[in-house]
Amino acid sequence: MEARAAVTVGAKSLHLHPFDENGRQTLAAESCAKALRTVRNTCPRVPISLSTSADIEPDPERRHKLVAAWTELPDLVTANQGEKGIHGLCELLVERGIGIEAGLLSLDNAYTFVESEIASRCERVLVEPLDPDPNDAVAHAESIEQTLDAGGIQLEQVHHGDGIASWAVNRRAVARGHGIRTGLEDTTVLPDGRPARDNRELVAAAASLLE
Repeated sequence: MEARAAVTVGAKSLHLHPFDENGRQTLAAESCAKALRTVRNTCPRVPISLSTSADIEPDPERRHKLVAAWTELPDLVTANQGEKGIHGLCELLVERGIGIEAGLLSLDNAYTFVESEIASRCERVLVEPLDPDPNDAVAHAESIEQTLDAGGIQLEQVHHGDGIASWAVNRRAVARGHGIRTGLEDTTVLPDGRPARDNRELVAAAASLLE
């Protein structure tokens, strides 16, 4: 299993996107519980996060109901701060005892997050610039980090980008003492531009940056 392989080469936590029987991403309780149980059986004591991205369920009310119906709870949930209804969802996550990873995909997200009251109830921040150009992505990550610092947000930070730019963002983050994330959700290429065979190869490349 890819999760176990990723842990073997250095992954300290795992981020999952469960799929239903039709091969579609889902927040449905049964599919999420099955994915969590399967990975926990093979990777005990490794923290697992799920996504609540609007790409999976765009209707905020339906998303809220689906998460409220979860029977098996993840350790963490990524909650993208620019999405409609996200603050209400964060309140639900807190009530259910699920840790929050606040996803900041833009500078506007960072400003909104700093001004909100949810920051003190989050476990960490995901700095996620989506710029395709590596230089733009690094500059974007720096601006988000500066906004968090100016707002007094002292949460742990985990950084990643998109595509080949993800590696430039990761290298900057490591130099700054932050955590990093990688996987096929973020990039399908290795630092030198070669296609990655699987998540294990990407995680191994990320682990080498931390060395």
